Amino acid sequence: MAYASKDLSVLAYANGFTLWHYTTHDVATDVDTAGYFNAAADLLRVGDMLLANCAVGGATPATGVLVVAASANGSVDVANLTPFGSVNSD
Repeated sequence: MAYASKDLSVLAYANGFTLWHYTTHDVATDVDTAGYFNAAADLLRVGDMLLANCAVGGATPATGVLVVAASANGSVDVANLTPFGSVNSD
């Protein structure tokens, strides 16, 4: 699949920083690939954070944070997903 603008929303904005939420059926390794968010280059700035729900509805959903590492000239790159929580063994 690909980036869908309807799935990106602002949670908070202050001092030139934006905290976003993004949800997708795509797996995290696709979402954190350079260029995935290019269509949002006019919105995303270096240092912005995206709380991400990846692989929603899939066998192995992943949640975590993505940080915008680069955003210039219509190109966006986010750092690999840093997952929330740990293995739940109960």
